[in-house]
Amino acid sequence: MTKYKSDNSPITYYISGREKKEWILFIHAAFVDHNMFRTQIDYFQDKYNILAVDVIGHGQSTAARKGDRIDQMSPWIHEILLTEKIEKIHIVGISLGAVLAQDFANHYPEAVRSLACFGGYDINNFAPQLQKQNGSAQMLMMLKALISVKWFAKANKKISAYTPQAQNDFYNMNIRFPKKSFLYLSALNSMVNAHPSQPRSYPLLVGCGAHDIPMELKALEMWQKHESNCQTVIFEQAGHCVNMDVPEVFNAALEEFWAESL
Repeated sequence: MTKYKSDNSPITYYISGREKKEWILFIHAAFVDHNMFRTQIDYFQDKYNILAVDVIGHGQSTAARKGDRIDQMSPWIHEILLTEKIEKIHIVGISLGAVLAQDFANHYPEAVRSLACFGGYDINNFAPQLQKQNGSAQMLMMLKALISVKWFAKANKKISAYTPQAQNDFYNMNIRFPKKSFLYLSALNSMVNAHPSQPRSYPLLVGCGAHDIPMELKALEMWQKHESNCQTVIFEQAGHCVNMDVPEVFNAALEEFWAESL
């Protein structure tokens, strides 16, 4: 993939191909970078143009300016689409990436061809009790990171992936996450329950791993109740980052979703 630096934001993004008809945008989970989609990029790049970003504070997107925050990701991504002359795009988000993908869809629905979110929750209808549990879990992990990034990464890999290979790959990316980047994540809650739900003009796929934490399975169940038209998938032998645990099954699920709904 070719690396690009956005002119008016701290975001570094990557592109593979420009000659295909359709585009896919991959938005990664917290504490890693766009390389968590390495298997998906290799698989889909012969069929789609690929756009992947490093979220602010992650990967190569760490040269932020004073006042830059994660809740600015949507306009930054939109500017990238305008720069690259991309009118509509399939969006795939994992965990934090699922939150950012939904926020983008809230602000720029006309640019969304389809939306696929995994290991996330409905940011427009997130129950206060689950939000509190999620916040407590994030605070505990942050405390571990402030003490030792290595300790944090060792604990985080077991939460974020199920298979030994995926855990190892996650750890090797997580260990490079700079402590100072927690500052950019502080505005994450500003995107939650900030927009009323609207009818979607594009198909939605939501899912998680069968071995993800119980709170995630509950969040997925509640999401289904709020959006009965969405497609749902639960991946066996997978934890939080389903695309890393079961990449072949994950790729097939995306292909089926795009084929059936478009």
